[in-house]
Amino acid sequence: MRITIFGGHGKVALLLAPLLVEAGHEVSSVVRNPEHVSDVEATGATAVVSSLEDADTAALTELLSGQDGVVWSAGAGGGSPERTDAVDRDAAIRSMDAAVAAGVKRYVMVSFSGASTEHLVPEDDSFRRYQDAKIAADEHLRGTDLGWTILGPGALTEDPADGRVNPAASSGNGDESPRELVAQVAAAVLADDRASRTTLVFGKGDVPIDDWLSSL
Repeated sequence: MRITIFGGHGKVALLLAPLLVEAGHEVSSVVRNPEHVSDVEATGATAVVSSLEDADTAALTELLSGQDGVVWSAGAGGGSPERTDAVDRDAAIRSMDAAVAAGVKRYVMVSFSGASTEHLVPEDDSFRRYQDAKIAADEHLRGTDLGWTILGPGALTEDPADGRVNPAASSGNGDESPRELVAQVAAAVLADDRASRTTLVFGKGDVPIDDWLSSL
């Protein structure tokens, strides 16, 4: 597959890219900062420099031309509320519309387990803006004709992962998800139709990813 990763210099993306390259995929990782190109290319991916805040749908459609899959792993990283809206919601939605226009088949969204109206934090909580942005982006993705998969990991950690999940995880129950595990799940679902058009909430556990996907 030809796969584009948005947010290519993020921690999950830098773990994901080499997994995809090793599996034989052709990977392009989008970064905003030219200084990050060498880090991305060290993973075996091709770096593409583009500002997701500035790129319109037409530009993103051109960028995704000929691609088979997309992974959205970009984010404002706790910046201003306005930038959170601009990246985590608006740019993400433009990338989905561009993927549709470009004929992309698979789209994997790295979200989080609490991206649900059932688990809203109080409106005066500074985290709420990010939560609302992710909920809006996820809902837009569900309304497209893409073969989408939304990943809902628990609290992210730097722990090592062995490709085993807790498929019974849910928001608020203390589940943790190593970033390495998120990358492993993303790599597995991209080329697996069993995960298409599903939302996968998970934490670190004892169930191999392939067994989990077989149970969907």
